[in-house]
Amino acid sequence: MQKVSTRPSDLTALLDYFGYKDATFVGHDWGANVVWSLALLHPERVNKVINLALPYQERGEKPWIEFMEAIFGGDSYFVHFNRQPGVADAIMDENASQFLRNIFRKNVPLTPPEPGMLMINLARAEKPLGEPLMEDHELSVFVSAFESSGFTGSINWYRNLDRNWHLMADVTPIIHQPTLMIYGERDTIPKSENLKNIVPNLDIVSLDCGHWIQQEKPEETNQAILKWLENQNA
Repeated sequence: MQKVSTRPSDLTALLDYFGYKDATFVGHDWGANVVWSLALLHPERVNKVINLALPYQERGEKPWIEFMEAIFGGDSYFVHFNRQPGVADAIMDENASQFLRNIFRKNVPLTPPEPGMLMINLARAEKPLGEPLMEDHELSVFVSAFESSGFTGSINWYRNLDRNWHLMADVTPIIHQPTLMIYGERDTIPKSENLKNIVPNLDIVSLDCGHWIQQEKPEETNQAILKWLENQNA
């Protein structure tokens, strides 16, 4: 399993290859997590941060899975992936096309969570909520990739959270770079109430969309980013 420093090191290697001292990095969800880690581990290589959907979460006193289990219980997919290894992998592998069709949705109504584990429910749901996020030919690229590889490699990211919690113990947990955080107002990921305390140089934009911000609102996302960059460089 890849440790927390692997992807950030890939990005610094990319900077080295092209001869850049630093850059502005943009991430969404998992990508946002990589950018947050990059800004912490290699602050001299990151001049600005732009992240979508997933706010920075400061390292707590308990390892991540123990913390999430105490709050959300065993059906949280973060917890389930760790406590019941292999179960969700097999179900998602068996229903790869259906799972991906069901997770890449927009205009999904906010409804109370169903009993059971979210990712397994999505893999088995025959009538998904909302509308398709992408065309069939676009979705087929993802389906082909995951039918070939399976989902275990991706799920292992969750299984490595506690190891990464330990690895980040001595890292100063403040993001000092100028940062733009873009939320989707209808995303199920909650906004951070204390983000300004741990990302002090912060601006926030919220768009009327769900989780897949840059795909649901591409023009608005681009405009928000460009306007913010223009203000930063003024």
